[in-house]
Amino acid sequence: MAACCEPHNEPEGGHFRWLGSYTELYFSLASGFCLLVGFLLEIGSNIISLPSVTAYLTAYFFGGFFTFLEAIKKLRKGIFEIDFLMLVAAIGAAYLGKWAEGALLLFLFSLGHALEHYAMGKARRSIAALTDLAPKTALVKINGDLRETDITNLSINDTIVVRPNSKIPADGFIVSGESSVNQAPITGESVPVDKIAVLQLPTTSKEQQHLSDIHRVFAGTINGNATLEITVTKKAEDSTLSRLITMVEEAKTQKSPTQLFTDRFEKYYVPLVLLLVVLLNFAYLVVNESWSDSFYRAMAVLVAASPCALAISTPSAVLSGIARAARGGVLIKGGKPLEDLGSLTAIAFDKTGTLTEGSPKITDVIPFQSTSKGTLLEYAIAVESLSDHPLARAVVRDGLRILDKTSVVEAQNLESVHGKGIVATYNEEKIHIGNRRLYETMNISIPREVDDIVTQLESAGKTTMLLKNESAFFGVLGLMDTPRPVAKKTLAQLRLLGIKRMVMLTGDNQLVANSVAQEIGVDQATGGLLPEEKVAAIQKLKKQEKKLAMVGDGVNDAPAMAHSTVGIAMGAAGSDVALETADIALMADKLETLPFAIGLSRMAKTIIKENLWISLGMVAILVPATIFSWVNIGVAVFFHEGSTLLVVLNALRLLAYAKPKP
Repeated sequence: MAACCEPHNEPEGGHFRWLGSYTELYFSLASGFCLLVGFLLEIGSNIISLPSVTAYLTAYFFGGFFTFLEAIKKLRKGIFEIDFLMLVAAIGAAYLGKWAEGALLLFLFSLGHALEHYAMGKARRSIAALTDLAPKTALVKINGDLRETDITNLSINDTIVVRPNSKIPADGFIVSGESSVNQAPITGESVPVDKIAVLQLPTTSKEQQHLSDIHRVFAGTINGNATLEITVTKKAEDSTLSRLITMVEEAKTQKSPTQLFTDRFEKYYVPLVLLLVVLLNFAYLVVNESWSDSFYRAMAVLVAASPCALAISTPSAVLSGIARAARGGVLIKGGKPLEDLGSLTAIAFDKTGTLTEGSPKITDVIPFQSTSKGTLLEYAIAVESLSDHPLARAVVRDGLRILDKTSVVEAQNLESVHGKGIVATYNEEKIHIGNRRLYETMNISIPREVDDIVTQLESAGKTTMLLKNESAFFGVLGLMDTPRPVAKKTLAQLRLLGIKRMVMLTGDNQLVANSVAQEIGVDQATGGLLPEEKVAAIQKLKKQEKKLAMVGDGVNDAPAMAHSTVGIAMGAAGSDVALETADIALMADKLETLPFAIGLSRMAKTIIKENLWISLGMVAILVPATIFSWVNIGVAVFFHEGSTLLVVLNALRLLAYAKPKP
């Protein structure tokens, strides 16, 4: 009985769906039609005649068909289910000559189930549609020729061709062409994202991981109006889409705290109901009535007390919430994180890649003497293009963008000084680029006015690069991992949602942490933390705040995520570790989806509470009403099935939840 109305089960009778997916609904309507015919025949003859009984029996057949199949299925598994009890109640009504009431019971019960299965199917189909996102085949480029192959046969480093307006079959990066890609199926982004080919092909997997999102594509996304050539980076079973589907399927089976509570409640409630029904069969020994009246009352109480609405109230909301979140680019791994997310009072953020862009950018270009900014950048690009250091890549990338060029002539004769800088020859001059320690190592003194500029930049949390030719210092570059443009606005939205405390935990130095925190409005910033120190900081915060989330983007954040109430991963579309360790993943690597996820969770919690009040309230009203014979079986089943359908429809409101306006 406690297992009734499970949301993940399809209605029984798949082999008998002669009229398609709506067969159960058509059978229910046929039952209602036959019930009406029987009632009219009974009214016309003023007695229960053979024609009216025949009509009622036909109503029994259509109304009880799928109910009977479901009952047999559960009985074979040793489950005493509500469908079986409803059949007993209907047969009991017929035995007592209450044909109309028995037929009405089966009609309303079957109609409620049919509409419930249809409504819950909407949430299931929203999730199941993920499996249809990726195409089954791909065009592989081999020695200049195109060959169609199953996506399961794709190997890493294969080159595939994606034609205009077609789905991308595998995760990878673009090596030729540029287009706008619709990433909504994976990340929930409403606007297509511009993608371009890489300028330099990465030669190692580490270099591939550091590619900008502007070059990367995911299986299941939709190409725009241009042809793309893509190098495959993940096999079909390891793609972002495949992992997303796996995680969502796992999420559907995880129960929320409220659902666990209702399960425990039903464990004791159901035996008490059955005991009450048995005792009511002997009420005629105490009150002045016949055994048939006592039996009829017991059947009515059985219908009224069945906790079908209670059993489905929480799972329906959880399933709808997970489905809506997935459609919005947020993966929520089950009912517990869905409920916990709406109870948060504090959030701890990692800095790099979470509150910031995740890669250094040129923030300051300061030339000395008569050098121009363009010349300073040209020299820096020429020399740094010889290095594969992340700072060097940032100088080349941003410098070319600022100069609006695709390349410059490379320097020669590279000499690298680990952790300090590099020396190379450009325009027949020896050029030094590095930090203070480079020049200390080479016993080169830095002029005071230059040193003051460097000190000012570093006090703002920036990394500096001093440039010197053979005669003098001619410029300095400032670099910094800059805050995400939306970070300040997102944190303000979180405060409006009731997040009282927001802190930043980072392995970066305290000066950088303070600079970022001041710019975006974080309450507190702690820098220089190792992964285990982040865990200690989370444990300390948990003593002060009941519900705490940790938001991060990498392996070093995983321990802190595990010790928080809810672990939230940034950029799960590009991170294997994030999907495996976090409770929630923001698939689009967009911090601004966090308020959407929290708002959705809070609405889900509200709906779950409403559903519990509806289901328990209906039981509290109907049970006394049937015990004292204030209502008959027909009325009891009408309100019983009505409450079940009402909680499902209430839960489906989550599918229409809109993202907060920025």
